[in-house]
Amino acid sequence: MSARARARVVIVGGGFGGLAAAKVLRRAPVEVTLVDRTNHHLFQPLLYQVATAGLAPGDIASPIRQILRAQKNATVMMAEATGVDLAGRALEIDVAERGAVRLAYDYLVLATGVTQSYFGRDDFARFAPGLKTLEDATSVRARILGAFERAETQEQPESRRDLLTVVLVGAGPTGVEMAGAAAELARATLAQDFRRVDPRSARIVLVEAGPRILPTFDERLARRAHERLVRMGVEIRTGRPVEAIDAGGVAVGGERIEAGVVLWTAGVRPSPVAAWLGAATDRAGRVRVEPDLSVPGHPEVFVVGDVAAREQDGRPLPGVAQVAIQGGRHVGRAIARRVAGRPALAPFRYRDKGNLAVVGRNYAVLELGRLRLAGFPAWLIWAFVHIRFLAEFNNKLLVFTQWVWSYFTWQRGSRLILGRH
Repeated sequence: MSARARARVVIVGGGFGGLAAAKVLRRAPVEVTLVDRTNHHLFQPLLYQVATAGLAPGDIASPIRQILRAQKNATVMMAEATGVDLAGRALEIDVAERGAVRLAYDYLVLATGVTQSYFGRDDFARFAPGLKTLEDATSVRARILGAFERAETQEQPESRRDLLTVVLVGAGPTGVEMAGAAAELARATLAQDFRRVDPRSARIVLVEAGPRILPTFDERLARRAHERLVRMGVEIRTGRPVEAIDAGGVAVGGERIEAGVVLWTAGVRPSPVAAWLGAATDRAGRVRVEPDLSVPGHPEVFVVGDVAAREQDGRPLPGVAQVAIQGGRHVGRAIARRVAGRPALAPFRYRDKGNLAVVGRNYAVLELGRLRLAGFPAWLIWAFVHIRFLAEFNNKLLVFTQWVWSYFTWQRGSRLILGRH
């Protein structure tokens, strides 16, 4: 098949789902164009380690062009997707210095991920940043380290105490992992670095509106994680919704907590794919897709990952990396089969690889089928899985080396404050 006769596959999003779809199509007679607003693929599960100075930004991100450099049928475009013309089969994008551009497609894969949700209280964003991008992570790192630096300059004990208080709103996996990492940063890494304040006196407060932490995990594992965090010195408030957040702290369930740093680790919302498509959504705003992950009425358009609403065995699929990876691979294979004139694939079915959350050094919780595991063995599995799914070999080597060094020294090698905070 000549290059001009090849089907045009446009993929929006260089995350787990988009990259998985692109890689599957590497030998198919198609022209792949991957569009992303940044030039890098980000391993989001380790963002919290950048935010707590455990890893550098480059350890968990790789240029998309580098990842796809050997795939001759793939082109990468750094641009902002702004809409879809379904009738004209074109993706609308905004390109720097060119403005609005249309990309024609034969097949379109939308894997645009999610953004932070403040549940209608977007005014909280100014005082409680989320953690979705590298920019978020370096900003959070600067806030946390900057609070210790400012505390060192204060004369009043009350001011020092308030600055050394970190509040995390939301006790899902990100909140739990951040709380454990922040506690270790204060009580171990920074313990000997300051002269006028004692970093070990820092308060780490984890707030959850629901009745318990890790609500998507087995209750027994959540209880084990809760106990572990308490032993690490983390204060946990459950069943207490956040009422207000300002520059000085938070109001939670009638209690005022003065804090130097407030972080938002609760809630996400899908990117505006549904509005682009005029498609039906679930209550979270995710596009309801067909069993093959295509959009109803448009078999040439697919939605994968966190922006797709799909039920399996009566339960919605979770918004985790493995769902996006497996969905991207399924869509890539489906397109390859259509182009080749082969029979369609069976409906997409997610193979659950389990839930993992790390709770500080040497401890994690794992839920896989009927298996429930907590402690050091789960932590080893967590470490192996995360290194395994990093995009490039150099990332795997950098992260492994940094983890080994940090494990034996308790030091974190990326304690830099960048920008003005």
